[in-house]
Amino acid sequence: MIRLFLTGLFVLLNCSLAVAQSTSVQTPMQAVLQEQSELIVKSSRKSIAPAIDAITESGLPQAQDVLQAWQGKDMWLRKADGLFFRAEKLDSKTYKLFDFDSGERVGEAPKSELKQLKPNSGVRALIGVALVQFQLNDPDPERRRAALVSIERNPSESLLAPLRASITTESDEGLKEMKLRAERLLTISFGADEAARIEAIEYISGDLGVDARATLNRLLASKTDVFTDAPPDNVNVARRLEVGDAISSAEAYQLLVDRQLVPPLVSQNDIRLTLAQHVTDGKVGGVSVAALTEAVQREKAYGALVAEGLAEPAPTEAEVNAALSQHIFAELYDEPSAAVTQAAEKAMQSTSVHVGLNQAADLALDGISLASIYFLAAIGLAITFGVMGVINMAHGEFIMMGAYTGYVVQQVVPNHTISIIVAIPLAFAVTFAAGVAMERLVIRWLYNRPLETLLATFGVSIALQQLAKNIFGTQARPLTAPAWLDGAWVLNDVVSISYIRIAIFVLALGFLAIFLFIMKRTRLGLETRAVTQNPGMAASMGINPNRVNMLTFGLGSGIAGVAGVAIGLFAKVTSELGSDYIVQSFMTVVVGGVGNIWGTLFGAAMIGFMQKGIEWLNPSNTLAAQTFMIIFIIIFIQFRPRGIIALKGRAAGD
Repeated sequence: MIRLFLTGLFVLLNCSLAVAQSTSVQTPMQAVLQEQSELIVKSSRKSIAPAIDAITESGLPQAQDVLQAWQGKDMWLRKADGLFFRAEKLDSKTYKLFDFDSGERVGEAPKSELKQLKPNSGVRALIGVALVQFQLNDPDPERRRAALVSIERNPSESLLAPLRASITTESDEGLKEMKLRAERLLTISFGADEAARIEAIEYISGDLGVDARATLNRLLASKTDVFTDAPPDNVNVARRLEVGDAISSAEAYQLLVDRQLVPPLVSQNDIRLTLAQHVTDGKVGGVSVAALTEAVQREKAYGALVAEGLAEPAPTEAEVNAALSQHIFAELYDEPSAAVTQAAEKAMQSTSVHVGLNQAADLALDGISLASIYFLAAIGLAITFGVMGVINMAHGEFIMMGAYTGYVVQQVVPNHTISIIVAIPLAFAVTFAAGVAMERLVIRWLYNRPLETLLATFGVSIALQQLAKNIFGTQARPLTAPAWLDGAWVLNDVVSISYIRIAIFVLALGFLAIFLFIMKRTRLGLETRAVTQNPGMAASMGINPNRVNMLTFGLGSGIAGVAGVAIGLFAKVTSELGSDYIVQSFMTVVVGGVGNIWGTLFGAAMIGFMQKGIEWLNPSNTLAAQTFMIIFIIIFIQFRPRGIIALKGRAAGD
């Protein structure tokens, strides 16, 4: 029994010795790590670069795994022999050890015998830069794409060579184009060959990317300098600066002071402080303190101090002008190569033209988007105003009512896509019913009495706002868009439009088509056009004008409710939501032509584009845009009082 026990113990010792010997062998990657052991353990951002470079340049296939483990704080040092391993937690006190060269598990060790390497954020960033060159050739295209994004965010001269090498082996055409563009940008910033840099600049000429424009701007960065003679040949002069024109006299003289070429100017405040420091027996420089309120006396006293050597002499105007005339001021590029900056200037001019054209396109998209919103908000008002001649000041509250309907539906139906699909027809039905009720209870008794109608609908507007506050409170309510409407359609770094705005544009076109179908292809449309042209004749032909007015008012109110759902997708739903659009709705109707759907469309386009244009000229003041818009409307109706497309028939004769 004892013999069997000793035999087993001997075998166990041999196995343990074999494992220890296998883990202590200086394999290739372990040898590299041991050479850099001191730097790795110290892990200082200032001194770690040689260790990272040694791993990166080892040419070993395990280099990427080592760097990733190190960056992820999974690299551990065994205290007994100083070897490095990748470790995984087995339990609270024990870790499994994996060899970096073979990747195989080589044993276990208690946590007390190991030291975890925890690189700080600065070291991890340097490791991340080193990993990029491996990720550029990773089999996974998403990792290669991520590496390119990392290069764009943190460009470095050290990445230029591996990036160039990875281009020829890239199989994905899209990624190859991204790599080529990134290589061009790095070449511009860090390339050593002037001809290659110029070629790269010409390649990105007209590129709308923010990174491309930033790269060119860095090349064109400049500073102001001063010379006693002509600038030397080894500096890249952007332009000469004429004092009083390109640079003020004060700035130029201060530059001379900074270079310690002239004595500093003495300000009035400096004079006062100096005089205060040398007051003796109520006098300073032979001048009484009471007399120092006069500038002439202060200058006299200060001159006396200068004569006594107690103050610095103030340069005279003639001395300042003489100093300025004896020096040459110039703006110098930070980039030393004149050929490179000339190419950059030419490329920047081309890029500026492309940016301007795309900004115009982006502004046009914004104008179309705003016009769509105004058209949806105004189309219902155009119907009621044109057919019935009713100035409905409560039209904005029907918009608000539709938005709140959408909010209530979303509380019942959590799926945002289904809730919007349900909310649009339901908002139309709710506001249609409210519009019919308002016409039957209020409007029908006030026909042909515009002032009373205006006051009555204004009162209804206030009542509806207060009712909404009582029901929903004063806090803004969210109307959440479906997930597929999140984000924006991005054409480039200049032109983009949100998917919600696109959806509203499509909705506006849809309602335009529906309205045209109703007016041209249905009996209600025929009767509405007849009442609009001549209500008396329409009545004599068997058409009930009261019924037509009721349905028309309901239709206009229903469309306003749908507009409320659309507007609520990007604006917070409050009781004052409609008030924000009622003025623009009336302006749209008046400018386009009362009662004409095409006029409303053109009016919405004119107001939308003009408002965006004014905001672009003065982006810091949206109130100014509204003011200028109202001034324009006042001027416009002086020349076309019936709008862009005047209504024929009854309205034409009113």
